[in-house]
Amino acid sequence: MSSIHLLSIFYKTVRVYWIKDIVVAVTRENMGVMRDIIHKYQHERISLVEAGETRHRSIFNGLKALAKDQPDSQLSKPEVVIIHDAVRPFVEEDVLFNIVTAAKEHGAAGAIRPLVSTVISPSADGCLDHSLERARHRASEMPQAFQFNVIFEAYQQCSDHDLEFGTECLHLALKYSHTKAKLVEGSPDLWKVTYKRDLYAAESIIKERISHEICVVMDPKEDEEPVESLLKALKNELNDVKIESGELCQAGRDIQQSRLAECYNFVCMNETWKLLNMLEESNLSILYPVVVISVNFSDLKLVPLSQKMESLMWIRQSAKEMKKRNILLYGLIIDYSQGEQKLRDSLREGAIIIAALIKERSSGLVGQLMVA
Repeated sequence: MSSIHLLSIFYKTVRVYWIKDIVVAVTRENMGVMRDIIHKYQHERISLVEAGETRHRSIFNGLKALAKDQPDSQLSKPEVVIIHDAVRPFVEEDVLFNIVTAAKEHGAAGAIRPLVSTVISPSADGCLDHSLERARHRASEMPQAFQFNVIFEAYQQCSDHDLEFGTECLHLALKYSHTKAKLVEGSPDLWKVTYKRDLYAAESIIKERISHEICVVMDPKEDEEPVESLLKALKNELNDVKIESGELCQAGRDIQQSRLAECYNFVCMNETWKLLNMLEESNLSILYPVVVISVNFSDLKLVPLSQKMESLMWIRQSAKEMKKRNILLYGLIIDYSQGEQKLRDSLREGAIIIAALIKERSSGLVGQLMVA
């Protein structure tokens, strides 16, 4: 999809290939902080404009930056612009796509959700005047999308009162550009991070989302039987998680890089050092912590546990350095010197440990060597 831009009131990172530019409106005193964030997290396609005193004035400043279309500017006037705010960080690409598609056809479009509470209107003396029938009304959410000329012309004609006190972009398109917005049902993920308690909920959602895929890195020199048995145990324990397995190639990194770009959880069989080096090069851990669990199968009848743990002390030593890079490294020893039933129990216990480490992402357990 060509010539699509995203205008964000504060800060929103969107990994959507068809969005050409991202414009962020930032208060003057926070401009330096925002530039540091962009540099630290290596974001591209982001331009900054100074925020206004109100929501609508901030949006108008962003629209004016897109409208300039100067030869020396990195921005160009778009066909469609998405307006979104950073307090709704969990918007999915399909929601953006549906709203953009509707805006291209109707001139404007916005996400809506069912009302969860009844809306009432109080009288001047603080008593109930009337209430709205909840089933007939909807909550207006973000994101919203517009044909650029529709929303820009609306803001150019907008009264000072609307710029100062208005909150609804779809209303401005209707009032000043005579464009009726298409209303698109949004997902439950469009809730706002408003209060401090919402930050904990947001963190929990992020943990859950990045725990839904595990990449098992296999060593071609490793005995296949215990590895396959562990994979089976993992799939039984984590039936709602996508599990992929494969080897790290000696040459050519196409497969490796595609995995590294999508997965934040790695279970590694004797290829841990190579994987850690690749993760450092990929900068995957810049945004979210990456979990790496180094699994070691051992016959503890032949090699005592103390001796095995001594040989794996590098995990404990390396974990401190990896933690600075937002890579959480753990060690797991699985004893396969037991009888068939005990071995199944050991593999299941190993799968439970792996699942817990991935779901909790505990920095307090970094460097620990666990035994199943």
